Amino acid sequence: MSTKVKNEMTNTVYIGYDEREKTAYHVLKFSIERIATKGVRVVPIKKNVMERMGLYRRKSNKLDGQEYDEIDGRPFSTDFSFTRFLVPHLNMYEGLALYMDCDMYIRTDISELFEMCRDSYYPLWCVKHKYEPEKGVKMDGKAQEPYKRKNWSSLMMFNCEHHYNEKLTIDEINTKPGRWLHTFQWLPDKEADIGTIPEEWNWLDGHSPEDLEAKNVHFTTGGPWFKNWGGKRNQDNKYAVEWCNDAKWLQYNNLLPYKEDYLI
Repeated sequence: MSTKVKNEMTNTVYIGYDEREKTAYHVLKFSIERIATKGVRVVPIKKNVMERMGLYRRKSNKLDGQEYDEIDGRPFSTDFSFTRFLVPHLNMYEGLALYMDCDMYIRTDISELFEMCRDSYYPLWCVKHKYEPEKGVKMDGKAQEPYKRKNWSSLMMFNCEHHYNEKLTIDEINTKPGRWLHTFQWLPDKEADIGTIPEEWNWLDGHSPEDLEAKNVHFTTGGPWFKNWGGKRNQDNKYAVEWCNDAKWLQYNNLLPYKEDYLI
């Protein structure tokens, strides 16, 4: 049985990538690397690349601009809705690896999170939000689907070599319903087998307490890369200003591969 994780020199972070939110990806990557005190490797999970590698085979149908998964018929909103669960395989079922949605912004050394999880036996850690948004439409016009353990899978630290994660195979990822994946049904005890990460590591705008200082901001209502987005609370706006400062620095130094006029 796998228990504790081996010590590693470089921390690996996988980020869900969607072409519509490419600016968000580059700013998140920059925020991670800018603050990190130890070696960090940031890897985008691009759906088209996963398809070419034969790792991702799920099909979907589009209706009125909304994608619906062919397996369970439910709507999903991003290219990384399912590819995130490839992390243990991409990491060769070895060591620790962190998964993050691209609509996040790191404000603390990511090494702290790796150290928090390193000496433990859990196959997976996450922030266990009690988050139940009403069914409706998200900022980018995609369907908002409420479900149990919403946002738990938006930030996951995997102990990739744990024997439970060996059950998260390519076939399972490509054939199981989305709810099976997002509620961690490959674990025999879905609660006792999940380690707890403090909420400040997945601080949800519009939900997490304003007096809780975020170590990692999650712009769940959209984000400053959407022109018409506006933070709902003072804390949201504070973090949006920080995000925009990094984005503008990247653009000024020609480190964004495209121009975003609204950042000027």
